[in-house]
Amino acid sequence: MSQNVKPDGRPDGRPNGRKTALVFPGQGSQKVGMGRAWADVSDEARRTFEEADDVLGFALSRLCWDGPEEDLGLTENTQPALLATSIAILRALPGHGLNPAAAVAVAGHSLGEYSALVAAGALDFADALRLVRKRGQLMQQAVPVGVGAMAAFIGLDDEAVASIAADSATPDEVCAVANYNSPGQTVIAGHKAAVDRAVAMAKDRGARKATLLAVSAPFHSPLMRPAREGMAPALAEVTFRDPRVPVVVNVDAAPVYTGNGARDALLRQIDGPVRWVESVRWMADSERGPDSGAGVGTFLEIGSGNVLSGLNRRIAVGTVCASLSDPGQLEKLLSGGGDQDSKESDSKESKEG
Repeated sequence: MSQNVKPDGRPDGRPNGRKTALVFPGQGSQKVGMGRAWADVSDEARRTFEEADDVLGFALSRLCWDGPEEDLGLTENTQPALLATSIAILRALPGHGLNPAAAVAVAGHSLGEYSALVAAGALDFADALRLVRKRGQLMQQAVPVGVGAMAAFIGLDDEAVASIAADSATPDEVCAVANYNSPGQTVIAGHKAAVDRAVAMAKDRGARKATLLAVSAPFHSPLMRPAREGMAPALAEVTFRDPRVPVVVNVDAAPVYTGNGARDALLRQIDGPVRWVESVRWMADSERGPDSGAGVGTFLEIGSGNVLSGLNRRIAVGTVCASLSDPGQLEKLLSGGGDQDSKESDSKESKEG
């Protein structure tokens, strides 16, 4: 990727004349019907879904478009479905007036980091599909259903949530911060009894909202260590190239520039927290962000829904945050529509990611 590659009709290669980053959503953004609108208007998008079906050996495209919702929601299906949807949209964009090669940085929320690496040329799409399918299976197997839990807190700062998690844990029960999603929105994960204690404690300590999430496992917690160990040989067998553009990784909230660095980050993020707030701030920062010059001013969310657009709007105030989950949203962006409505993103949490 190079910021010198220009999308059609954009003399500087940047929507709204600002540096652009591409961000890719993770688990919690899925919904039946995702990607269908792009497949209806783009041969590239349709072929991407067909490729995913061939690689995985089942009709992933039909699951994305027609459900049923309970099958789409299974972690081993959700992860490749979201990846395929993101890459289908990414590949459709050049034919509809926007060249994603103009981006100066990419990032993805947990699972979305695989999509970001495909976008940056560091990982082949087919390899990424196989990896996330296995990742979903291993994450589900790591902790029996009902043993673990996750909860979202709203209205407390990071230090307060970390303190609550520490106070709720015991020598036999884990509780840890899993996702730093946006200022005032933090997710914890661990053994269900410890998470239940943390929810009660958060309400006593002034949280505006503290609720259990409808997830099947305690993602991004130390309980995911078996999944990390299972993914290590799978990741080692796959070729990772140096990315063409900085990939800001969750576990470090900093860019990686090598294939080996990207592989290592994917492994460590399985049982480490998603540092999304710091990641977005790195990209938007005018001193340490892209090119150590003017930071990113536009974040384009490539995938299902607009959860990340809502988070990013609160993290990097003043930036344009737009979801391109259907062709109409891209048309609005290119016609100067700017920021998009964030009702959906305000009502949904990014769960596993």
